[in-house]
Amino acid sequence: MANHTLEGNRVEAIPRQPVSHRALIGAVEGTLADFLASQIAALDAVDPELGGFARTARDLVMAGGKRLRPTFAYWGWRGITGPAEPVEPVLPALGALELMHTFALVHDDVMDDSATRRGRPTAHRLFAARNGTRFGTSAAILAGDLCLVWADQLLARTPLTPHVLMEARTRYDRMRIEAVAGQYLDVLGETDPGSWSVERALLVARHKTASYTVQWPLGFGLALAGGDPRLDEAFQIYGIAVGEAFQLRDDLLGVYGDPAVTGKPADDDLRSEKPTTLRMLARRMATDAQRDELDRGAGPSRQAQIITATGARDRVEEMIQERVEEGVAAIRAAPMQPDARAALLELAVAATHRPA
Repeated sequence: MANHTLEGNRVEAIPRQPVSHRALIGAVEGTLADFLASQIAALDAVDPELGGFARTARDLVMAGGKRLRPTFAYWGWRGITGPAEPVEPVLPALGALELMHTFALVHDDVMDDSATRRGRPTAHRLFAARNGTRFGTSAAILAGDLCLVWADQLLARTPLTPHVLMEARTRYDRMRIEAVAGQYLDVLGETDPGSWSVERALLVARHKTASYTVQWPLGFGLALAGGDPRLDEAFQIYGIAVGEAFQLRDDLLGVYGDPAVTGKPADDDLRSEKPTTLRMLARRMATDAQRDELDRGAGPSRQAQIITATGARDRVEEMIQERVEEGVAAIRAAPMQPDARAALLELAVAATHRPA
């Protein structure tokens, strides 16, 4: 069978030439753009205000980002199928993950009252600029809800057998439940950060981030390919380890990142006293004087200095490396297509040693 590579938003048959990362993202975004155009047109026909609302939601989806979830899902799928299998049939499923991700980001920004995302105003700030804070919050929640419904609709358009779609849907639902569970624990931790712990912060990282960034997208892609129990175990180990490392890097970027690169303020986590693994480690490793200063609410720059001085920053870097090595070991030993193995080995590093 001829392989399929992607040109722009289209898939054209070219003998046995692998799909590039750039072309994959272009194809996923093309699928999203086509789908969202039809959804906007339908709402426009009801009322122009609804069309404008849907366009704002579309802009949030198409605003860029790393597109990690569809990328991991794609390589999970390719782990079985190999380079000769056309990617067209699974593009709707891959796009659905990005719609679900937008839902999670919009709601997360509302809960954190974040001002920017990807270098742009967050959804609730965009809507608030038009009709005030209360309207902004309500409209953003609805925009996130709309993206989640769109995700379900797009997933349902994936032209695979009912059995395969049902298995993929089972993993998709598990991913959504774990993401919500992790977000709830994250919000709960902010209400009483003094009672939180390193272990509980890692539990949040596993559910809020690892499960829906790496672990379940990989398993979702595997299910789209028909599944393989041997790969399932390797993907679970890799997904949890690399996913946790991804969140640990996010913790570091939330304190030490450059806002011009990350697209969001560097001190949000410190101002809100979010009980991240980094902060919990700093409290555990701090001297009494350092812990007292952290607990008294020192300014963000001073908190960052204290966290570094405790050794917590270095320890988190070590934890990232340990998890990457664990994930890499699982993939190296897994019975999978060589190109997929190479891509996942590269992604383990790229996703966890990033500037944004």
